[in-house]
Amino acid sequence: MTDQRWIKICGLSTPETVDAAVDAGADAVGFVFAAGSPRTVTADLAKELVERVPEGIDAVGVFRDQQIDEVVGIASEVGLTTLQLHGRESVSDFARARDAGFFTIRAVAAADYLRETAEQRAAFDHDLLLLDAAVPGSGTLVDPATLAGRVDEAWILAGGLTPANVVAAVQALDPDGVDVSSGVESARGVKDAAKIRSFVEAVRSIP
Repeated sequence: MTDQRWIKICGLSTPETVDAAVDAGADAVGFVFAAGSPRTVTADLAKELVERVPEGIDAVGVFRDQQIDEVVGIASEVGLTTLQLHGRESVSDFARARDAGFFTIRAVAAADYLRETAEQRAAFDHDLLLLDAAVPGSGTLVDPATLAGRVDEAWILAGGLTPANVVAAVQALDPDGVDVSSGVESARGVKDAAKIRSFVEAVRSIP
């Protein structure tokens, strides 16, 4: 994390959009390995894309309900710096990821997070929390009224953010960072370089 709000552009799958995110000033680029997404990449493609990412920018792998040893193996092969676990991963899965030397992001639906006890939240020992809509990648915006003042750790807002609405969402909730995927696409799974630039510029404009 930096002193300014952390920005992740997720679901990248081409050299051009990785370059666009880097050139726009994103702090992290995300690659989806979870099955069933139009943004899913293979390990071979992800490795080629990660080679384009300069030092100092986080290369994040997004995984969902995959065996943790498989996840760590893919991440090591590809050259990722960060693992975003976005399913029903256990406390021990997060410990395994951290022991392997990866920064960890625990991604969870905002509604599920609000139902957890403080003890349940602390048990995961993750580095960063990401709060998302109920269906990741759906483009649904999290209702700020449900989260305001109810998150007491470093966290990232995701779910339905776009260049047009991110300023209002950040001002309402003051997260430590933001994560965007569908909100910077021209079609489902197809990233738009101009929208990526507009999103980063919008976030950076917030005092």
